[in-house]
Amino acid sequence: MPQHSLEDVLNTQQKKLAFFQNLVLVAAADGNLDAAEADFLLQMGNRLGLAAEEVQPIADNIGVLSFIVPAEGIQRTLELQTLVQMMLQDGQIDAREYGLCLEYAMRIGYSKDILDDMVSQLAGNGSAPSHNAATVS
Repeated sequence: MPQHSLEDVLNTQQKKLAFFQNLVLVAAADGNLDAAEADFLLQMGNRLGLAAEEVQPIADNIGVLSFIVPAEGIQRTLELQTLVQMMLQDGQIDAREYGLCLEYAMRIGYSKDILDDMVSQLAGNGSAPSHNAATVS
C-alpha cells in the first residue's frame, strides 16, 4: 500500500482548513490548550502553509464549529491519526478529547476498537489506552 503524506492528500485550501478546524476542535475539547498542543497546531498550520488570517476565523468561532468529515477514505484515516496525535500531545487522554476522536472515528465508519488500537500505536505502547472514558479530567 503506498504511503500518503498529509500534503499529498490535503491538496486544496478547503481540505487544509477543514482538517485544521478538526484539529482545533480536539485541542480545545478539554477547555485547556497547553503548550504542546499549541506547538502541534502551529507545526501543522505551517506544514500545510496556512496563514494566521486564514485560521483566525476558526479560533474566533470555536464554539459553533463541528467536525468536517472528508469524503476520501485515505484522508479520513490520516486525519484520524493526526487527531489522535493532537489528543496525546499533553501526555494525557482527556475524556472530552477522546470522545471527539471517537465521534470522528464512528462518523468515518471505524469502531472504538480501531480507535483504541490507533491510540495505543501512536502513544508508543502495545497495550490498550488507559483513558477513563467515564471520568472527565
